[in-house]
Amino acid sequence: MVEITLPDGSKKSFEAPVTAMGVAEAIAPSLAKAAVAARVNGRLVDLSTVIDSAADVAIVTAKDPEGLDIIRHSTAHLMAQAVKELYPEAQVTIGPSIENGFYYDFSFMRSFTPEDLKAIEARMDDLVKKNIPIVREEMTREAAIELFKSMGEHYKVELIEAIPAGETISLYRQGDFVDLCRGPHVPSTGKLKVHRLMKVAGAYWRGDSKNEMLQRIYGTAWATKDEQAAYLKMLEEAEKRDHRRLGRELDLFHLQDEAPGMIFWHAKGWALWQVVEQYMRRVYQDNGYEEVKAPQLLDRSLWERSGHWAKYRENMFTTESESRYFALKPMNCPGHIQIFNSKLRSYRDLPLRIGEFGQCHRNEPSGSLHGLMRVRGFTQDDGHIFCTEDQILEECGKYTELVRRVYRDFGFKEIAYKVATRPEMRIGEDAAWDKAEHALMQSLESLGIPYEVLEGEGAFYGPKIEYHLKDCLGRSWQCGTIQVDFQMPGRLGAEYVAEDNTRKVPVMLHRAILGSLERWIGMLIEEFAGAFPVWLAPVQVGLAAITDAQNDYVKELAQKFHEAGIRVQTDLRSEKISYKIRELSLQKIPYIVVVGEKEKQAGTVSVRARGGKDLGVMTVDEFLAKVTGEAVSRAM
Repeated sequence: MVEITLPDGSKKSFEAPVTAMGVAEAIAPSLAKAAVAARVNGRLVDLSTVIDSAADVAIVTAKDPEGLDIIRHSTAHLMAQAVKELYPEAQVTIGPSIENGFYYDFSFMRSFTPEDLKAIEARMDDLVKKNIPIVREEMTREAAIELFKSMGEHYKVELIEAIPAGETISLYRQGDFVDLCRGPHVPSTGKLKVHRLMKVAGAYWRGDSKNEMLQRIYGTAWATKDEQAAYLKMLEEAEKRDHRRLGRELDLFHLQDEAPGMIFWHAKGWALWQVVEQYMRRVYQDNGYEEVKAPQLLDRSLWERSGHWAKYRENMFTTESESRYFALKPMNCPGHIQIFNSKLRSYRDLPLRIGEFGQCHRNEPSGSLHGLMRVRGFTQDDGHIFCTEDQILEECGKYTELVRRVYRDFGFKEIAYKVATRPEMRIGEDAAWDKAEHALMQSLESLGIPYEVLEGEGAFYGPKIEYHLKDCLGRSWQCGTIQVDFQMPGRLGAEYVAEDNTRKVPVMLHRAILGSLERWIGMLIEEFAGAFPVWLAPVQVGLAAITDAQNDYVKELAQKFHEAGIRVQTDLRSEKISYKIRELSLQKIPYIVVVGEKEKQAGTVSVRARGGKDLGVMTVDEFLAKVTGEAVSRAM
């Protein structure tokens, strides 16, 4: 007798060992039809898995997150099967599921073309219609190596040879196609009806630039056609909002090969930057931060003492002068500790909050660079709070409340909170990590904020809270963070005079609200599709005269607007007014002011809001009050 306990606590008994699919069928035929896998005693398994003793069993469907992940992983195998049938000489390597889809890397003698992708997708559809069973097998290491050698799949052989001794080696067959995989997978190809191949990109074998460049085919897969249609529509909207395209069209910034991963900010883009920076500068001032500036270059010995040299050396830009080695700072914390160390501090000075718009450089791989979102040179709204252990909880709570206010001002209301705990490679004693992790979790709990725990994803010197924003397209962005660090201050000699007159090492809270300003501005461009609210807009008002006879009045208005703190752009060209309005509209300026002879004589302005809405005629003072009021209130 095999007794199965279901998620609702109910039980089902079977006279003999039963498969996970058999359990699903016993619960309900409709559940069996929807099933893609099962969870047995907490472990995900194939539906063909035999259960021969008492167990907790949950049937997994495509509605479950892990079910959708299994569908995507199985679709990666489906694509590999189609590729091998169409192009037998291609070698398969690795094909995981990823967010919203999957990819598979191939070694192939020529580049895959758009026509190839269409052919592969058509073959995938044929394989789905055949509803081929997907069957798990286990082999010895030697047998698996011989099998893949005989198939000419040298990458698979390399993967098998790297599997630790004693681990089970499992394969999955679907028809004539066989692949190395831990699984689980859907029971047959008929479960993989909804998919779309997206693009081809280059990828180094095992992510190492010293290895062969492979071809990575990306795809997306979903449980239903409606879900896929919604996703593809979101991608279409995201393309329209792409910050790189809008950066060119709105004359905000550009990139070029002579400075990979660095940004050339144009006047309008820099105006937007300054609005963001000055806003954050006021946040510093209003919340007890002292703004500082640390050097760009620091001696290698400092990075060795901080622990960064061992951890980040490959991503640091270095130089040599007078037989000394220096590194461009990849982060600001060691410099801020030097400022703390510049004089003797007392417990009365704590918490000491210092902030910097610190320019950092990291030697990111060229293939990972992406507009403003992934760069080599970036500026952080970086701050560090030096405090006692007793002050950690209060400071973390205050910081979280500040983060929420800042994000709300920029229009972001949906925040996910995640606590990243100690990684395997770390410095410091477990007792200190226990204190740090507890403080972060307690600070969120005291505010009634739910959070997710990211096991093992903290920094090497301390755990952190990550603040993830959701944009208008439902995409998640990890921006702000606060990290509790018991390690680095002591490594770099930081100490203060405690109340009992002893010397103690302060706790250091690393924090950034926006993170990289470049990335934040890229997010803003995409969030607003370049149509920024008045307070953020690089140009808030566009001014145009109907004829040259009103140009002097336009100049007079521009000066008055400028004195009122409004960012204004004039069009004094001898062009038709319809052309001028169209040109200003394409720049997504919030307000366009048109003046003719009537407005000039009356001292008024004719106002159009973005989108072509006619607001009619206003006095100059009325219009100024409207624009400045929206800017001050940060109206969205």
